[in-house]
Amino acid sequence: MLQLGVETLEDRWDITDDEHDILSHTGRGNRIHVLTLDKALADDVCERIHNDPRMKFAKLIRPRQTNVRQTVEEIDAMARETVHSRLLIIDARKITLTKLQWAYNKIVGYNRRDLNRLCYIILIGDGPGNLFRAGQALDVFVLHLAGHRVDFHPAVFFYDPLLHYEPDEIERSGVDFEFVIPDKIPRRLVPHFKQDEDMRVDKIRRYFRAIGKEDEVRKKRLRKLRHLYKERMIEQFPNHADQLKAWLSRKGIRLASEKLHLYPLYFEDWVHKLMLKAAEG
Repeated sequence: MLQLGVETLEDRWDITDDEHDILSHTGRGNRIHVLTLDKALADDVCERIHNDPRMKFAKLIRPRQTNVRQTVEEIDAMARETVHSRLLIIDARKITLTKLQWAYNKIVGYNRRDLNRLCYIILIGDGPGNLFRAGQALDVFVLHLAGHRVDFHPAVFFYDPLLHYEPDEIERSGVDFEFVIPDKIPRRLVPHFKQDEDMRVDKIRRYFRAIGKEDEVRKKRLRKLRHLYKERMIEQFPNHADQLKAWLSRKGIRLASEKLHLYPLYFEDWVHKLMLKAAEG
């Protein structure tokens, strides 16, 4: 079992944010921060990791609040605490990024010196705003991924179709901090499940992670999800069969200098791999 974080310089001296940015934090423990405003996504990430026997000793830290405004404040308050973790799993979807950008900037700053050595970041997010309107080439992801590279320096980016809403698929409140995380699946996906406009994201996530089910049931549902992804991608990108095959694989697809994966395919494998790399330093 890996040891948890030990005392850091921050515990002994009053260090300013600017000074903190240049420090390395070698006392990181077997901890994972899951940073999102979305309870359904946090539940999915945490249950997947918790139920992977390879990760049974990992400590998961996630927001406890459910109110959007309070959760934003809680994540901001977690920023310094992240220097004790080996892995940060960050929800980087567009509709909540503006509310969390300040906190995320602090988190990246505090961990900057250790990123991709003692600490790794996994991003889970949606696609570019013009994903379904920019033709039939996957290159539309390149600038999107490059922007995240600049802001987060992630080890892995997972595109999650359940997080991606086209402009006409999302209801906006227009009042700051009264924003509600969408809980219905994007309308374009409804025909692939049931003809039900009220199909909820949390219900879909629970079904496909199949916690408490036999291994064969979990594998069967994962195959169903993979098949659904494949159907959708063939519809959208019919002339890129080789790229689509790579996108569905453990290695993911390389677009220019960036890599792209599909959540939750092989998600637990990547969590395990990065935790081991961070422990080795």
